[in-house]
Amino acid sequence: MIKTIMALTALAMTSSALAQAEKVQPEKMLPNIVLMMADDLGYGDTGFNGNEIIKTPSLDLMAKQGAVMTNFHAGGPVCSPTRGTYLTGRHYFRYGIYTANVGHLPKQEITISEILKEKGFNTGHFGKWHLGTLSETVSAKGPKRKPKENYSPPSWHGYDTSFVTESAVSTWDPTKGVRAKNNPFYLDGQPLDPNDPTLQGGASKVVMDKALAHINESVSQNKPFFTVIWFHAPHKPVVAGPEYLKMYQGHGRAAHYYGVVTEMDEQIGRLRETLAALGVSDNTLITFTSDNGPEGKKQTQGNAGSTNGLKGRKRALYEGGVRVPTLALWPGHIEANSVITEPTSTLDYLPTIAQLVDYQIPDNRPIDGTSLLPLFQPQAGHKSFVRNEPIPFRTKKAFALIDGNYKLVSTLTPKPTIQLFDIENDPQEKNDLAAANPERVSAMYKALVKFNESAKHSQQGGDYADETFTPVGKWIPLK
Repeated sequence: MIKTIMALTALAMTSSALAQAEKVQPEKMLPNIVLMMADDLGYGDTGFNGNEIIKTPSLDLMAKQGAVMTNFHAGGPVCSPTRGTYLTGRHYFRYGIYTANVGHLPKQEITISEILKEKGFNTGHFGKWHLGTLSETVSAKGPKRKPKENYSPPSWHGYDTSFVTESAVSTWDPTKGVRAKNNPFYLDGQPLDPNDPTLQGGASKVVMDKALAHINESVSQNKPFFTVIWFHAPHKPVVAGPEYLKMYQGHGRAAHYYGVVTEMDEQIGRLRETLAALGVSDNTLITFTSDNGPEGKKQTQGNAGSTNGLKGRKRALYEGGVRVPTLALWPGHIEANSVITEPTSTLDYLPTIAQLVDYQIPDNRPIDGTSLLPLFQPQAGHKSFVRNEPIPFRTKKAFALIDGNYKLVSTLTPKPTIQLFDIENDPQEKNDLAAANPERVSAMYKALVKFNESAKHSQQGGDYADETFTPVGKWIPLK
């Protein structure tokens, strides 16, 4: 029987108890790195962000032992674009992933996994991929996805091993149902038998099983590991297992959503138990975030995700669509029970890790993110955290830019509009300050136009030395 949350050993451990569980191992020069991300998890869907219904004790414990990032943003308002920013530190319009199930990650992009593989890490990716097809002949989205043209598996991007699906699957028994058609789990590029019993039950457990195997193997080889875990939860179809539904009796259809999030949280607790048992938790940097806000135009029983009062949801550039629940844990470096309030983004992961391992980008390609090490290690003598560039967002229909405390939102269709918000003092974006701040609006809009011109240059191959490069998709001009 699945353990209840209250019975999980890791969730009862304090920082000191975890430390006592460590095996004595020699210090390593570089930390292991585990980067986790949920799918469609809203800003208000975790206990550490104030949710009083959904049980997330593993994440809540991590928040107490590390830092909550209250002003962290997904790179885009839907999944594939954010995933591109996460691995490359570059905006998704630079390489043609304009929205979900469009384009693919070009080989010419430099990813975190490539950087860390070069530095001697064992690299693995587990869960959802969504940055291209995993077969040259079939796609979960059918022939229109152009599987041969958009083939771009993890092995092309610096991963030693991978256990992934092309796109979303059911959160319970993930190899069954409509979403499973032409969407199997691929282990190192080979599709697995959907009847394999190890692929049944909670999707988060199925994914964590393989991630933990990768970690165990890396430790046995005395090699640092880079483990990316992109959970399917709580993306539709949202189905919770019987034990999790029991936890939320009386909550109607929303019980499935709550149960799916708790199942994911339980697996995060299992990860931490494993790191402690292996003696590596004190030398492991862990982050957790979400790829965008919750599904649906509004919160309902069927779309139970919460933005905690933020405006907009998935697909919107308002804070409810892009501000996401985020934390970071790195014992001895990130201060326990701390809060990071600076505007930050998934764009920042690559420059953070590049600085951590002393990697220099070998060319002049623009990196849109900024290293977070000054926030993670303020005691280590880093310069104060200052963003290199504002945080840009774009869809086919809208632009947004975060510069310090201010956020400009520009809608392109059906008619152009411009709004300005002070997201530090008005995170719900209720008060439009554009009319009272014409100079700031003008400067930020010019910065958006400048970014757009740079992104177009990138999309057309201007950042790559590869003269044979063919742009992914067509550039989407401003209209």
